[in-house]
Amino acid sequence: MKEIEPIAFFRSPFTSKFGVPRQSGLVEELRGRIVFEPEYRREEAVRGLEEFDYLWLIWGFSENEGRGVAKTPSLTVRPPRLGGNERIGVFASRSPFRPNGLRLSSVRIVQVGHGEIEVAGADLMDGTPIYDIKPYVAYADSHPQARGGFTDRRAWAKLRVEVPEEVAATLSVGELQTLKKILELDPRPHFHADATRVYGMPFAGRDVKFRVSDGILSVVQALPVKAESSSR
Repeated sequence: MKEIEPIAFFRSPFTSKFGVPRQSGLVEELRGRIVFEPEYRREEAVRGLEEFDYLWLIWGFSENEGRGVAKTPSLTVRPPRLGGNERIGVFASRSPFRPNGLRLSSVRIVQVGHGEIEVAGADLMDGTPIYDIKPYVAYADSHPQARGGFTDRRAWAKLRVEVPEEVAATLSVGELQTLKKILELDPRPHFHADATRVYGMPFAGRDVKFRVSDGILSVVQALPVKAESSSR
């Protein structure tokens, strides 16, 4: 069987996986770009795609490589939605720690450009390899009455996000709105409950610091950081 190679790489405001939404579509305001590799950077490869609203992305958990995941895959995982303590089967979850480290995400097309596609609502960090894209077709892909297992029983408890005026003033309106949507989903590991702990998260070239207490997430600072060099 032919070894699969990336057809594109993702460009995102997130330079680490901490803070990235746990599912696609949760933060519609979050923008990113699919940048094709040179051999696929041709108009005919995406001809007709402008007639669709959504895409399926097949991509790889590149941040999990080299951690022994593929050699000794666990058959059970602890989903954050279950509090991070209850185990279920890996194939009954969307955990990133999987035998083959692949994921499927649905994203909204914003614009189809030359050699790249701008999308919204992605759950990919910067530099993520993409192995294939397919158009989303509602007649076959949408099942609104389908059961959702444990996700039907456990709803996300969103946090109230407070951003000081001096921090908000350093962000654009769009950046501030997107950041709030991301933080209200609580990016912390769900077994963390230390109200004094300060967490750090890279977002849009800033180092965002925050703490959580009694359901309120308070942003401490959002300072610019030097952009890391990338080969992609």
